[in-house]
Amino acid sequence: MRAGTALRVVHEPDTGADIAAAEDAAAAFLRALGVSTDTESLRGTPGRMARAYAELFSPRPFDLTTFPNDEGYDELVLARAIPVRSVCEHHLLPFVGTAHVGYLPGERILGLSKLARIVEYFACRPQVQERLTKQVADWLNDHLNPRGVGVVIEAEHTCMTLRGVLASGSTTVTSTLLGSLREDVRSRQEFFALSGVHI
Repeated sequence: MRAGTALRVVHEPDTGADIAAAEDAAAAFLRALGVSTDTESLRGTPGRMARAYAELFSPRPFDLTTFPNDEGYDELVLARAIPVRSVCEHHLLPFVGTAHVGYLPGERILGLSKLARIVEYFACRPQVQERLTKQVADWLNDHLNPRGVGVVIEAEHTCMTLRGVLASGSTTVTSTLLGSLREDVRSRQEFFALSGVHI
């Protein structure tokens, strides 16, 4: 990324959301499952469903702002406990948790809020946690050119806790480490220790 420029990050879906069509489909879906929407409290449910999923699949645009690393800071930068909410692509049920995202700066440092924005950007679509973790790490590596990147996501998947195995309280942990955080044992240990993740 060139000095003095900010990359405008906008999610561009293949097709625009058609809320009216989604509402009709939600109504048909509920009817097919034997759920009547004829009552006052359920009459607006298909529309609410359509708008809720449209919101879940629409990340907010943001500018990826970076700054010169004038001080030559070469230690870990870590944002812990970034909220994660996404939707499992297999059942379209939510999974929620936290992300811990860190990097070892190179020539530029990143505005701290952008770490959370990047997590949101990739979480706002049907996902699997493994891919989400890798996408965040790869994107930071490609756009920031740091010496190392680490991403850990801990999440509870309602497709596991509310259906099927009913594994209430279980969480899934995934990690992706790149550069020095993968290759250097001490850097890797520091990242996990500061993240509060015991692996």
